[in-house]
Amino acid sequence: MEQEKGVQKVITLTQFKKDVSPAEIEDLIKGYANLVNLVPSLKGFTWGTNTNIDNGLNRDYTYVFELIFEDNEGVKEYIDNPDHIAFANIFLPKVRQFLAIDYTPTKVLL
Repeated sequence: MEQEKGVQKVITLTQFKKDVSPAEIEDLIKGYANLVNLVPSLKGFTWGTNTNIDNGLNRDYTYVFELIFEDNEGVKEYIDNPDHIAFANIFLPKVRQFLAIDYTPTKVLL
């Protein structure tokens, strides 16, 4: 197995509160994506909605966000960045549940 060099990812699973409108969610996603323009260590952002069949394994998470950094130090810089903190203060009160995992992608060599 081989870890990718120069890549550190953060995956977040999110379920918004029921009273958060689709328009509010769209604005939150745009704000999240805009952090790429505000936080130098954040190199990429993608997101999507859960398309899994209702098999009971998704724990009601409905959105996934992927953040891409060059290294773990970049993740630390992101966490401490004032623009990230300001966005988190807007985003998190709208969230029912949230799970984040930091990892270095690893390729399986067969």
